[in-house]
Amino acid sequence: MPKKFVIVESPTKARTLRRFLGNDYVIGSSVGHIRDLPASAAEIPPSLKKESWARLGVNIERDFTPLYVIHGDKKKKIQELRSQLAEADQLLLATDEDREGEAISWHLVEVLKPKVDVRRMVFHEITREAILESVKNTRQIDMHLVSAQEARRIIDRLYGYEVSPVLWRKIAPRLSAGRVQSVAVRILVEREWARLRFRSAHYWDLAALFRTRDGGVVQARLVSVDGTRLAGGRDFDPDTGKLAKEGVLLLDEAGAQRLLTALERADYRVASVEEKPYTQAPPAPFTTSTLQQEGGRKLRFDAKRTMRAAQRLYESGFITYMRTDSVALSDEGLRAARGGIQKLFGSEFLPPSPRLYANKVKNAQEAHEAIRPAGDRWPSPGELAGQVGPDELRVYELIWMRTLACQMKDARGRRMTVRIGARADGRDVLFQAGGSTIDFPGFLRAYVEGSDDPEAALADRETILPPLVEGEPLRAEQIKAEDHETTPPPRLTEATLIKALEESGIGRPSTYASIIDTIERREYTFKKGPALVPTFTAFAVVNLMREHFTNLVDVEFTARMEDRLDAIARGESESLPYLREFYFGNGTPGLRPILDRKVEDIDPRAACTIPLGRDGDQEIVVRVGRYGPYLQRGEETAPIKDGTCPDELTIPRAKELLELGARGPQSIGEDPATGLPVYVKSGRFGPYVQLGDPREGSK
Repeated sequence: MPKKFVIVESPTKARTLRRFLGNDYVIGSSVGHIRDLPASAAEIPPSLKKESWARLGVNIERDFTPLYVIHGDKKKKIQELRSQLAEADQLLLATDEDREGEAISWHLVEVLKPKVDVRRMVFHEITREAILESVKNTRQIDMHLVSAQEARRIIDRLYGYEVSPVLWRKIAPRLSAGRVQSVAVRILVEREWARLRFRSAHYWDLAALFRTRDGGVVQARLVSVDGTRLAGGRDFDPDTGKLAKEGVLLLDEAGAQRLLTALERADYRVASVEEKPYTQAPPAPFTTSTLQQEGGRKLRFDAKRTMRAAQRLYESGFITYMRTDSVALSDEGLRAARGGIQKLFGSEFLPPSPRLYANKVKNAQEAHEAIRPAGDRWPSPGELAGQVGPDELRVYELIWMRTLACQMKDARGRRMTVRIGARADGRDVLFQAGGSTIDFPGFLRAYVEGSDDPEAALADRETILPPLVEGEPLRAEQIKAEDHETTPPPRLTEATLIKALEESGIGRPSTYASIIDTIERREYTFKKGPALVPTFTAFAVVNLMREHFTNLVDVEFTARMEDRLDAIARGESESLPYLREFYFGNGTPGLRPILDRKVEDIDPRAACTIPLGRDGDQEIVVRVGRYGPYLQRGEETAPIKDGTCPDELTIPRAKELLELGARGPQSIGEDPATGLPVYVKSGRFGPYVQLGDPREGSK
């Protein structure tokens, strides 16, 4: 008896669908894409190998027609799907509801060539209700989404396959360029340049501990002298270390100590007490990007690990679709959230009407619901324990609490500012203390951004000051002068890089995890704690691309590319004119003319030279060679150990390494077994020992 044949991408998703569809349905899995552009020369059909465009996998001369090939490991899978389709009277394509999913469905139709009715199932959660509703409301394949995905794939192929060989020739083998990854690397390198340029500055202030007549404690800090504000860290130019703000008072150590001596004999009174109420609204429910960011902050997961756990939760039917830019919740989601809040926290935490969050994305066709627990009743994390793995459980708890919190009442509290005045050495001084009190925790009872323990975070947010009134005398129990040093801008973490990319409109949140994985595998960056540190190779690549492929690493240019692809997905624009513009140019230089004109003019030595500074009349630079970076001063060179942070390679440290390199290998004795000398040497992987002298033919 003929049955309906449903194809999904993964075996896990297939198993979940089988629970909801009856015996009239057969569920198959494509295991991702079944075909793509050729990944190597071996995949190019013999009849096309001699074509000039074949290595690209895109026929530039015939309207950018892509060459799709079936992966070797998918040929058996296709035969299996064909056999299942032969027994069916309808094909239902149930791939994910984004561009990639739409493209997978289209490729399946192109390869399987079904002779039965074909329909597209669309759902954003794998629950019984959602699946049955999807079966009732099928549609055609959306060719606008397919066209946008194909255009993105072609652009990424042209960018990578045309620019990467330039990097191999001019810098080092195995490097790669990419539409989003190259901009991400530039963002990391520019932050490291800011750290390299940074010059620290010192400033002093005074901290005091006051007591009230009733024994209350007030901790305050000096903020002004004779009405002039004390200089703080933000008042200095980070590139020079000099005071950049006018009208502020810079205290040095001597000035701070003189003021301290005078203040030890002063009388103190409360000059003013100001109290202001505040409210804090909950954050919106998770999108792909914010889930990755919060997974990094709260769980210490990298983006890839967070998305892997979310994928498994979705395919198992526990959360809604995890690739989304939308912050909207469905009516079902709103009802489930409000019911959960009533049950767990009580009606006092439930606002009179649901909170509605604005959808910020332009592409309405892909503006799915926000990420939330699936269904109309959400199991607690405790109920899921044992059903999912530890990573999945932690990510589910994050999503569960965030979605509940987004529908809870605002947090309310009061912030108090107290100024304490005195006169010392003929000058009026003001100290300031701040405090806050939470009157009603609202959503903070459930969820505090960046904190695993909402209760502890609530306690940390309160700094309670004793009751104070204007004119009240206070006793200075302790006053001390404190030295402060300005700090360089922090390096980016995965979370802050994702935030920077999203705010700039670069890439799609669903691709950020793979982009970060790529730049780590290509050794453009390494991790120091949670921070992403760019390597000197990354500096060389950015030097070359910024000089010779300016548009390709320009943030605004790349963001406009994303807008054009979104317009194609919405059906407002066509892909072919845009592909022609990108490759051949139209008002702005296209990729091909830039390559034709520039490549031979690129000086690899200039791209691979990173100046550090001067030692007298000699410049010290880092050079990036085929076997790694090294230091150079005149004719002297020295290797740089892998994992060296660029901003830690100061001139004194560089001189030390160069002097060590100039001394050559140091003998530490003879090997008793061979009689050969044993040397200590320094290389890119650190110190090592060498037996014998290779210059004499020893081994």
